[in-house]
This record gives sequence, structure tokens and C-alpha cells, in this order.
Amino acid sequence: QDNSFEQFIINYCNEKLQQIFIELTLKEEQEEYIREGIEWTHIEYFNNAVICDLIENNQTGILAMLDEECLRPGTVTDDTFLEKLNQVCATHQHFESRLSKCSRFLNDTSLPHSCFRIQHYAGKVMYQVEGFVDKNNDLLYRDLSQAMWKANHSLIKALFPEGNPAKLNLKRPPTAGSQFKASVATLMKNLQTKNPNYIRCIKPNDKKAAHVFNEALVCHQIRYLGLLENVRVRRAGYAFRQPYEPCLERYKMLCKQTWPHWRGPARAGVEVLFNELGFPEEEFSFGRSKIFIRNPRTLFKLEDLRKQRLEDLATLIGKIYRGWKCRTRFLLMKKCQIVIASWYRRYA
Repeated sequence: QDNSFEQFIINYCNEKLQQIFIELTLKEEQEEYIREGIEWTHIEYFNNAVICDLIENNQTGILAMLDEECLRPGTVTDDTFLEKLNQVCATHQHFESRLSKCSRFLNDTSLPHSCFRIQHYAGKVMYQVEGFVDKNNDLLYRDLSQAMWKANHSLIKALFPEGNPAKLNLKRPPTAGSQFKASVATLMKNLQTKNPNYIRCIKPNDKKAAHVFNEALVCHQIRYLGLLENVRVRRAGYAFRQPYEPCLERYKMLCKQTWPHWRGPARAGVEVLFNELGFPEEEFSFGRSKIFIRNPRTLFKLEDLRKQRLEDLATLIGKIYRGWKCRTRFLLMKKCQIVIASWYRRYA
């Protein structure tokens, strides 16, 4: 119920993770159809980049203003930090405060004067400003670091490398918010180089109890995890896509014209294959480099046909092998019989 600086930076990380989820699923999904030349009607979704910008913008972001307050000479308190937020973010659509000049919050008794509220992608969260400045400073004074570095224990010395007089740095150490922001940026950069798979966990109740299903709580999570938009994009789009070369290689045994070898472009081979199988035209589309299959049932049908064809091919191979083995044995026995008979006639 009471959220402070710690919950604020945790929610900031959640916003960044939601942003990369949007980038890699909803946005990338729809842009791929455009790149491949597939006819597509754009589906609107909420992009939380505006919330991330509210928090991390280098000039007007909440973390930047918090750092500015921590570095500012003179009397600095949590109240002066809130005043600064009210001046800079008063007109932002996702920022709310009783002390801001925006008239719609002046009579909002649910929002105390010492708090501000951010409308995150998962709902509104209210933060108590008390302790924000002190927690963001998180300073360890140099004399304490130098004293710990002088300890005889190697582990303690290793934990405080900034106390080494040879590496004395007179610059002010980074704030907790700046360090966390840099860590999140590194995490995002690392995730963007990967091909992540998402597992969305739905909490059925707040009591951690078995066999208790809170419908309102589940609907809230589904709505704010972006699952509705993701399902809409998936249902309107194509369930499966694959480059032409591996698709032809996997399913070419289903068509006599492409089996065992197709002499020509992979796309032409896939077109011949799908026309031969007789799937409805609305079930697939040919992109510039990939085949798109709309319904999972079509893919399951392809896999079933392939499985049956592999069984038929295995039976054919076994039949040919057994025939070859029997024929070879018969010819060997015939040759032996001729040799034996010829020697017997010579003897007789």
C-alpha cells in the first residue's frame, strides 16, 4: 500500500520489460507483414514508451530531476523534489499530484499532498516522496571506503576497491537511480540481441491459496499484461511463418513434383507443393521470403501428412531392402546349386 523509492525503480524496470515485450511482439509482428508484402490492417495497441520517457528522460524525467535535486546546493528535501516534479510534469497525462497546478487533482482526496501518482501500463500507482532523496543518494563516504580498504582481510579489501588511494576519484559517486537506470539499459541491450520466449504468469488470487479463482484479479492482469492486444494481433495475423528453403526441405515429400529433388527456386517449389495439397487460398500467403500459414489446423494437417508420408517411406525402404536381401540370397543359392550340380555331373 505504501510505495517508496524501491517500488518506483522496480516498476520502472517492469515498464522497460513491457516496452521490449511490445517491441518484439506487437510492433515487430505487424512490421514483418509489411516487410513481407502481406496485406494487413494495422491493430492499435498502447505503447508505454511515453511512461518510460516520463521516468528516464535525461532532461525532464523523474530520475533526472531526482538526481538534480540530490546535486543541488542548499536545502534539499523530499518536498522540494515534489515541487520540482509538479513544475515539470504538471501537464503530463500519466503524472498526477495534488500540488500540481492541474485543477482536476485539487479536490482529489484520495491523493495526499506528499504523494504523486503515475499511471503505469498495469494501472495507477501512488508513491510517497518521503525518503526519495536520501535513498537515491546512497552515498558511502570516502574516508569509510579508505578505512575498509586498509583492512588486513582480503575479502573486505576487495569489496571496497574505491578506497584504494591509487585510484582516488574526486568525482561524486553515481546515485542509486543512475546506477539502476544504467543496469536496466544494459539488460535491455542484452535482451534485444536475443530471441526471447515469453511466459506470462497469471496470479489467480492474492492469498496464494489453491482452488481460489478471483475473476476480477485475473481480468485485470490479462488486460494490463498486454495479452488482449497480443491475442488480437495473433488472431488477425498468421499463426506460423517459415522461410521457403526449410519449408520446402521439410514438406517436399508430400508432392511428387518436389520429391526427391526440386530443380528451381524454393518459393516456386513451395507454391507447387501447397497447390498440390489443395489447401484453401485464404489459409496461406506467400511473402517475399517466407510462407505464412494463418490457421494452426493447417500446420497440424501438414505435420500429420508428413508423419504419414514418413511412415510410408519407411515401409517402402523396408520392403525394398527385404526384397533385395531375399533376391540376393536366392541368387547366391542358385549359383551354389549350379556349382554343386556341375561338379556332381563331372564326377558321375
